[in-house]
Amino acid sequence: MCGICGYIGREDRDLVRTMMDLIVYRGPDHGGTYFDHQLAMGVRRLSIIDVQGGNQPIQNEDGTVRVVYNGEIYNFPELRAELEAGGHRFATRSDTEVIVHLYEDLGNNFPRRLEGMFAIALWDARERRLLLVRDQFGIKPLHFALHDHALYFASEIKCILAVPGFSRELDKQSMHFMLNLRYIPGSGTLFKGVQRLLPGQMMIWRDGEIKIQRYYSLPTRVDRGKSPEEWAEGIREHFQSAVKRHLISDVPLGVFLSGGMDSSSIVACMRRLNIPDIKTYTLAFNEPTDEIEDARFVARHFGTEHHDLRIDAEPLRKLPEIIWYMEEPKINQLQGFMVSQFASQHVKVVLSGMGGDELFAGYINNRYIHYSSLLGDHIPHILNPWLRIMGERVHALQTRLGGMAWDEYRRGIQMLLASGDRARYYLILRNAWDGSPRNFNLIYHPGFKTRDLVLTEEYFRPFFPNNGESFLAQALRVEFLTKMVDDFLVNEDRTSMANSLEARVPFLDRRFVEFCFSIPEEWKLRRNRLKYIFKEAMRPVLPPETLRKKKWGFAFNPYRQFQKDLRSTAERLLTRKRIDTQGIFQYDYLRRIMDHRPHQRMRWHYAYLWMVVGFQIWHRMFIEDWCPAKPSFDLEQYYDS
Repeated sequence: MCGICGYIGREDRDLVRTMMDLIVYRGPDHGGTYFDHQLAMGVRRLSIIDVQGGNQPIQNEDGTVRVVYNGEIYNFPELRAELEAGGHRFATRSDTEVIVHLYEDLGNNFPRRLEGMFAIALWDARERRLLLVRDQFGIKPLHFALHDHALYFASEIKCILAVPGFSRELDKQSMHFMLNLRYIPGSGTLFKGVQRLLPGQMMIWRDGEIKIQRYYSLPTRVDRGKSPEEWAEGIREHFQSAVKRHLISDVPLGVFLSGGMDSSSIVACMRRLNIPDIKTYTLAFNEPTDEIEDARFVARHFGTEHHDLRIDAEPLRKLPEIIWYMEEPKINQLQGFMVSQFASQHVKVVLSGMGGDELFAGYINNRYIHYSSLLGDHIPHILNPWLRIMGERVHALQTRLGGMAWDEYRRGIQMLLASGDRARYYLILRNAWDGSPRNFNLIYHPGFKTRDLVLTEEYFRPFFPNNGESFLAQALRVEFLTKMVDDFLVNEDRTSMANSLEARVPFLDRRFVEFCFSIPEEWKLRRNRLKYIFKEAMRPVLPPETLRKKKWGFAFNPYRQFQKDLRSTAERLLTRKRIDTQGIFQYDYLRRIMDHRPHQRMRWHYAYLWMVVGFQIWHRMFIEDWCPAKPSFDLEQYYDS
């Protein structure tokens, strides 16, 4: 696991070292560089496989191909055996070296053979071309930007911000998406001019020209010929194999254990594989939904070496530090940072249950989607515009009455009226607000120009084609391709790497994912039971208590956080002077939230308040007062004087 950076089209050997210094925490064990006339590649390495001999950059036999990369290639032993049989000579035991030799044999097709998580920069000196590649499911990040005829790339955006003369400007479209979804979908970032290479994409630079092509797409074929017993057996076999592949390591590893099905299934598979000394880690928020006792039960059942941590009552004090590493002002990053910080005291690698809910319909939202289709599939499309108008009138009525605590009921009515419009229904369920024009006046400052903003509905509508596929199947795919990639996996990468910890996700093993997407959706949510077929698969290996456990999200409760330190932090940070001078947000609406009596049905409002608080810290840190060194992590330094 590493951090990579570099550029082509610029003669400057010092800049790449500055970029590397900014992400030293991603790889504190070693730093390496390579230069070749207007090309610079840098890497910071966290040594996991071939600790002594695997330092990067790594080259082929004659030095004409060089690679820096971030990630792990889990099928590298079999690839190495094939390559050696074909005559290639290896100088290390590292998984990195299979990349250069595979490229020699397959050229641009080499990423199709890789199974793992990776962001790769490969330089072919003979062809004078640079290849940037991101893994199939977007587990590892890769950013790029064009500036003064040069191409810059990096694992984290702060490396690109260090480029002399690069303009640090807010990307308003990405900010708008974030305020609606709490994450940024697709290739955009909050920084104008900085983009993300998408999952399954490869960029090729040659002679100043850039070409981006897709080398992988998620399979869409569903197999309806198997019985539930066959599916359950297949899941067990594929998942155990996935976990086994993810255990390859020359350093100690552990597991993030919540006590829920996904992380418990990882521990169960490790025990069945006779892995000794399993270490597990749990975080508690001191809230009623804490899962610390569930995790302790699973740890006792499987005999793990268990560690748990209860966090303090004012986690927002860590917000500046976490935003520095995240580079986004998101609301669900604190918990991942803290549990990673805790685990990193004992191990260098952890396995995470990320992806299980997306593969097997594990969210309560999936129930709403499934049952809405029972009504929505019978609504003539011609009625949808009229139903939308009715929804707007409901919104107008609630706005006039002024009851913020009634917001959830209004959303529920609008969802019901949107049952025949899948994209709109999905986005209301996801709490996106820009489908209602009135909300623009509540959220944005009168001087903030919104005319050119793309609505979230426009972005998501292509994910819901009228092709005969069920609403649930489409929603599972869109969750996998958007929220999981651009929200959850971003969090997992940044919060773990900030603490020099490698997080692996066996649920996103390529073979396992492709198998799971061949399972009919009716077996994933059956008789109102979420994750039905996965529970049936894990029934022989998990205790009954874990199978019956109610699902809780691994997140702070915004309502409780408002009563702890969110309100007091917002009062100090979101002053009228600052908000009006900035000219983005509507201060009166923020003030209404802060002054309203705390109410459990105002969770969306508190989440919005949290995002604006984080945005102010982010804006001051990266736009107003940027300096290529660690800024102050003292929350009080960001308060208005």
